[in-house]
Amino acid sequence: MDSLIPFTTSGSLVDCVDRKMLVILRDGRKLHGVLRSYDQFANLVLEDTVERIYHGNAFAESWHGLFLIRGENVVLLGEIDLDKEEDVPLKQVDYNILVEYHKQEADAKKEREEIKAQILYEQKGFSKEGGEGDGY
Repeated sequence: MDSLIPFTTSGSLVDCVDRKMLVILRDGRKLHGVLRSYDQFANLVLEDTVERIYHGNAFAESWHGLFLIRGENVVLLGEIDLDKEEDVPLKQVDYNILVEYHKQEADAKKEREEIKAQILYEQKGFSKEGGEGDGY
């Protein structure tokens, strides 16, 4: 009977081992790499990892190699279709060209989120991130 219950834990990652994956982290970073290992906490080991940043219709990559990711930081994990990967209509540029634009976008987003959190706190009574009432 138990064998009819689908995997809903990190055991469902067994089919993803040795495949190229996209991992989006809580801080917004997007990592591409080959999933080599994982554990019961969904901690991941990626090999040949690159971090991609995007701006407009361009992207850039920064090489990280072997990468260990704590499971609680993973927002999304998905397999990359190798046949469609080259069909992406984005132009690859040098990392140093895009990094400043990416940093400006991240700073602007952080500022917008802080303003939104302040409004939610003052007008709707929501607690701020990491503030009183946060479960951690």
